[in-house]
Amino acid sequence: HVQLVESGGGSVQTGGSLRLSCAASESTTSGNCWAWFRQEPGKEAEGVASIESDGRTSYVNAVKGRFTISEDNAKASLYLQMNDLKVEDTGVYYCAAAAAAGLDYPLDFAGYNWWGQGTQVTVS
Repeated sequence: HVQLVESGGGSVQTGGSLRLSCAASESTTSGNCWAWFRQEPGKEAEGVASIESDGRTSYVNAVKGRFTISEDNAKASLYLQMNDLKVEDTGVYYCAAAAAAGLDYPLDFAGYNWWGQGTQVTVS
């Protein structure tokens, strides 16, 4: 059973930056598809960014050019650099890992097997 632990959330002003980290409990997530999802109160979770085992990345349109997803397989870790943050970026951010190396819909939560507990990001 893979455990994912997020960190790096917090409160920031509009235009600021945050870097989220996600550490996996074991290296089996290397060579797999990873993603960040976020959920705002009263709304469904949405895929924000993903990275597949071949390095391909996907982003929801709202964050393109502002967010960058990256991974460090040696550390079994995933990151999300968030710049130029906006109020609408507020939410709980979840790290997710799939058993598959790639997904047809990498921003669809249905493809992911393991989830972290989430970290709050508040932009005001």
